[in-house]
Amino acid sequence: MSQRRSERLIGLVSDTHGLVRPGVHAALSGVELILHAGDVGGPEVLDELGYIAPVAAVFGNTDPPAVPGLEQEIVVSMDGVSLHMSHGHELGSPQPETLLARYPQDVIVYGHTHRPLVFRQGNRVVVNPGAAGPRRFNLRPSVARLVISNGSVSIEIIELEDD
Repeated sequence: MSQRRSERLIGLVSDTHGLVRPGVHAALSGVELILHAGDVGGPEVLDELGYIAPVAAVFGNTDPPAVPGLEQEIVVSMDGVSLHMSHGHELGSPQPETLLARYPQDVIVYGHTHRPLVFRQGNRVVVNPGAAGPRRFNLRPSVARLVISNGSVSIEIIELEDD
């Protein structure tokens, strides 16, 4: 008797600031859900990402407070893995250790710094997919793919073309 393998593929995006680069479509092809960690830049960004997969998003510090569909934070559980997403600006200058101390979930997704990051501490992971929008701070634009498989997590940061 074979055991069924469970695998969830989630796209992680942040800091689009109103721009969806063409490379986002290829980078997130096949994901079942996109989580946007804030500084969206308008509902048209969520509409465009929605062509790839359903989108859940949080407010960033540059998003106006009345944008429909944006939450303060998102907390979900998928296949035994808990996930928290917020923009990170609520902590000032978010650091992995600060995020781990504040939020108890297995995976913590944030944006704000525009710097891609995967930080592991034991069985927990903090991820910033980087900024997918206009290039700032001399950083390459990027997104991430999160795979949850049988209770374990892997993350791939994908750099986007800098048109």
